[in-house]
Amino acid sequence: MAESWADSADGRTLTFMLRPDLKFPNGRPATADDLVWSMQRVLKLNFGNAANLTEWGFTKENAEKTIRAIGPRTLEVSLAEPYPAPLLLYGAFSTNVSMLLDREQGEKNAKGEDLGNNWFKTNSACVGPYRVRGWTANDTVSLERNDVYYGAKPALPRVIIRHVPESAAQRLLLEKGDIDVARLLNSDDLKALEGRKDIRIEKTAMHGYIHLTFNTTDPAFADPRVRMAFRYLVDYAGLAKTVMAYQGVPRASVVPIGAFGALDEKEGQPFALDIAKARSLLAEAGQANLTRKMLVMSVTPYPDLAQHVQANAAKAGITLELEQMAPAQVFTKARAREYQMMLINWGVRSPDPHNMVSRHVMNPDNWPEAKLAQYPSWRAAWQDQAMNELGIKALMERDLDKRRSLYREIQLKNMQEGPMAYMFQVIRPMAVRNEVRGFEMSAFKVGYETARK
Repeated sequence: MAESWADSADGRTLTFMLRPDLKFPNGRPATADDLVWSMQRVLKLNFGNAANLTEWGFTKENAEKTIRAIGPRTLEVSLAEPYPAPLLLYGAFSTNVSMLLDREQGEKNAKGEDLGNNWFKTNSACVGPYRVRGWTANDTVSLERNDVYYGAKPALPRVIIRHVPESAAQRLLLEKGDIDVARLLNSDDLKALEGRKDIRIEKTAMHGYIHLTFNTTDPAFADPRVRMAFRYLVDYAGLAKTVMAYQGVPRASVVPIGAFGALDEKEGQPFALDIAKARSLLAEAGQANLTRKMLVMSVTPYPDLAQHVQANAAKAGITLELEQMAPAQVFTKARAREYQMMLINWGVRSPDPHNMVSRHVMNPDNWPEAKLAQYPSWRAAWQDQAMNELGIKALMERDLDKRRSLYREIQLKNMQEGPMAYMFQVIRPMAVRNEVRGFEMSAFKVGYETARK
């Protein structure tokens, strides 16, 4: 959306010049005032995604002073600290908290103090290549080409996204040609599609994880030896060949492969299945006969992974009761700290290590009243002030070799003491019919605007 940007000499001001050809689907020109309203709206509503702004010092109280339009096309942002500009661009200004919404539509359709939130749930008024034509919860989203989009005109006039939760059903629809892309196939169905001449499988390594999270308000999980024991209850190599084939690669470090400063594959995954080691750690912690409940998302591959952990835990003397529920329910429990342990996922939208470290290692306020629900570290009720300080030091370090060294220290310590046991770095597999071309994928985006058939 911006044709240029600049940072001030002191690193405390960013200035963005918006493109002159930005328009909303109704044809109204978009302005910096719309963008200011959109970003301030995120802070005022204070939903979970507001964390992408608040972690950089923006608040609903200072929003009007720190995010301003100084011209029809010029946005000025004032920073509390001289944060590295490229990191800010990735961490905040290329995420959904900086989406350009139509202020007129938002205010016109507002209900009370919701700033148009209820209307935006099923309507779109932004400057992207597509607009929402229809939305039926748990069924279908229909996208229609935005003919006043500033970029290259999308080849497809419409895109229909269907909610088909069963992998086998998705595969059948794909094989019959009733759908063009299947995004949630399990390993068995993906394997069955290998070798077909009319379908190809594309894989992208994501900057995200499937991991165990432990609530450290539980006295047992407050002991790092218990958390460490679970790292030895996973047959990473075996799962990588079966349940997680096509779905992920073993990874224990908080910084994913592909990010700056990430440990290499060997150093970033030092664990292997070792029941005796797990049993010894539990005995040292005085938790030789532990019984706990684990929440599990009901979508593939989580039930299979949970059963795997459950079976190995039983061999080490741990009784795990599994409770499956829809992903939304699991995340609701996580955000309220209403769990003992869970099998869950997390992903980031930038290749900088701070994006994982800031949420999984750092925790600015551990009090329950803080309700920092978008911080998995807070959800786990885990805080280490030394790690907070180390994370800030790494964030602000300008020397790349020193910064890499700091993140190495963070990763090694976090693997031993952190509140999450990372199992797999996620791979995004998609089965695509060969008549579909130009369907772009990256670690941070699936784009429809370049697709054609």
